[in-house]
Amino acid sequence: MTMTTAGVIFVLALVAALVAVYKPFGDYMFRAVSGTRQSRVERGIFRLIGVNPAAEQTWGVYARSVLAFSAISLLFLYLFQRVQNHLWLSLGFDPVVPHGAWNTAVSFVANTNWQSYSGESTMGHLVQMAGLAVQNFVSSAVGIAVAVALLRGFARSRTGQLGNFWVDLTRITLRILLPVAVLGAVALMIGGAVQNLSAGTDVTALTGGTQTITGGPVASQESIKLLGTNGGGFYNVNSAHPFENPTTWTNWIQIFLILLIPFSMPRVFGRMVGQNRQGYAIAAVMSILAIASVALTNIFELSGHGTVPQAVGAALEGKEVRFDVSNSATFAAATTLTSTGAVDSFHDSFTSLGGMMTMFNMMLGEVAPGGTGSGLYGLLILAVITVFVAGLMVGRTPEYLGKKIGSREIKFASLYFLITPILVLVGTAAAFATGNNSTALNVGPHGLSEVLYAFTSASNNNGSAFGGITVNTTWWDTALGLCMLLGRFLPIIFVLALAGSLARQAPTPASEGTLPTHRPLFIGMVVGVTVILVALTFLPALALGPLAEGL
Repeated sequence: MTMTTAGVIFVLALVAALVAVYKPFGDYMFRAVSGTRQSRVERGIFRLIGVNPAAEQTWGVYARSVLAFSAISLLFLYLFQRVQNHLWLSLGFDPVVPHGAWNTAVSFVANTNWQSYSGESTMGHLVQMAGLAVQNFVSSAVGIAVAVALLRGFARSRTGQLGNFWVDLTRITLRILLPVAVLGAVALMIGGAVQNLSAGTDVTALTGGTQTITGGPVASQESIKLLGTNGGGFYNVNSAHPFENPTTWTNWIQIFLILLIPFSMPRVFGRMVGQNRQGYAIAAVMSILAIASVALTNIFELSGHGTVPQAVGAALEGKEVRFDVSNSATFAAATTLTSTGAVDSFHDSFTSLGGMMTMFNMMLGEVAPGGTGSGLYGLLILAVITVFVAGLMVGRTPEYLGKKIGSREIKFASLYFLITPILVLVGTAAAFATGNNSTALNVGPHGLSEVLYAFTSASNNNGSAFGGITVNTTWWDTALGLCMLLGRFLPIIFVLALAGSLARQAPTPASEGTLPTHRPLFIGMVVGVTVILVALTFLPALALGPLAEGL
């Protein structure tokens, strides 16, 4: 069997598995976030924190709850790292330096899990278990909660209520993330992942970021990672390490976990708005973009573009031989299409065009399928923009799911879209203007790509690294921390503001002039708008970096 054939079978098996779980797992998540009955554990938590589960919140209160919870989490995690030398299980490590503690605290609270340090020589077990691992769960739950609040905005009418953040956060963590993490851990242990307190592992596939955790069982934490957040990990090589990802089979499991929640979220959307076909349409957009990305990344890596790869017959530099070129390319596409950021190969060693695809995936806004929750609300923002553009073309007031898209709504959507490109491009320009690009190991187009990738990853809350660049300086930790912070919470504010505006509207009956948003025409329009907006925004930067290198 050739490498190409094996790669195709690998991808087809992933597609079949995701199709199989789309309806049952999506329905399970819908019941988890929309049910009214509280478990005994949930009631105990609500009493402990003083929350009335029956009380709902306006978008402003919901947003303030998100920000308050995240601010307290950030402060706690920062202080936790600064005093780790006084804590149990510190392993004798010194306190994390201030700029490193800031960067790491922001990174995990923002569900990015960017790592500018080596886990095995920096973090004690307690900090990783009680600090970083906890944030891998709750920061992912925040993303899903915000997405659910937006779905309520579409589903409800003449109300300002979007649910209760504290109830959503608790339910999502206990009913979705924890059970799937446990099952994922069992699957990885069966596949050979080490279950050992002395070694840490990633908690990102399921949670939507990019970092690894130590101080806990490796297999358990690896499953958490794949749910939504990852990074360099305890061994600083992430899912390329045999303790964390022993075989091709576990490699497949990890990619499946990365995609499980984001690809099932459109089902929740369809159920909440009472039109499953709307969920299928959004899932179709995600699938088209994802399949195109996986195919192109595989083509570029298997073709071995470049003098050295063509001379040796394959682009094997930086790839783990257990997974070969194709499986590594598929993992790279999956982790950058989502906000996971886990890696099983060195993206800096990809061919110029293959490396460009990993950046382009993040520049899409990570909407195919994106992070846990953030992928869905990002794509729905693009759907709103598409409806608005279509309305301008035919001279009709834009409508989406019975809600008018007026000036207020399109302002929120536009501001959401503009935040990330501003952070990426301004950050990259600032690095070169201040001379901090000198920490990159390469010059010319590849050096630009290394800097561009770092800001793209941070601003999109991905957390993966192109490599080949030193970022554990005060300037880099501060700059990337700001990008992670603003790239996470400014869009959330605009999403919740849009949700509040939609929820207050009265439903608009569909007419013959209403654009059907469940048919192939609309699906194609959303795909086109997504690609065109990204191309117009980032093409000059890509032309100076990976495209110039490829030529």
